Amino acid sequence: MRIAIASDHAAIELKSALAGWLREEGHAVADLGPDSADSVDYPDYGYRLAAAIAAGEAERGIALCGSGIGISIAVNRNPATRCALVSEPLSAALAREHNDANVIAMGARLIGVEMAKACVTAFLATGFGGARHQRRVDKLSAPAL
Repeated sequence: MRIAIASDHAAIELKSALAGWLREEGHAVADLGPDSADSVDYPDYGYRLAAAIAAGEAERGIALCGSGIGISIAVNRNPATRCALVSEPLSAALAREHNDANVIAMGARLIGVEMAKACVTAFLATGFGGARHQRRVDKLSAPAL
């Protein structure tokens, strides 16, 4: 699978660990930065990740920052992305099954590497349930205000 991953400075170590592991698992990984632990702004990397998903450059995305909250908000600004903040495998699986999430966000200060891997595994292995969920997902990209 083609996976894009991005973080801020607070999550650079988790990003590196996940990117390496995903490559070992046979996935094509686009690391969208940053490349160092120097302070950066998470919205810049969230927007970059969302643009890659919207352009079809990756099928799934992983967004990381200190809490996962800020970068998930940035990713969700793009109507082509549905990013869910997750902290354990069940929420990652349900994000896919019920919400057709194409990006998950996690907080590097809140989750360890092994739990992050478990979340990613569940996220990548779960398909969208469709059926009754489809009309709700359609509304996420076209809100009727």
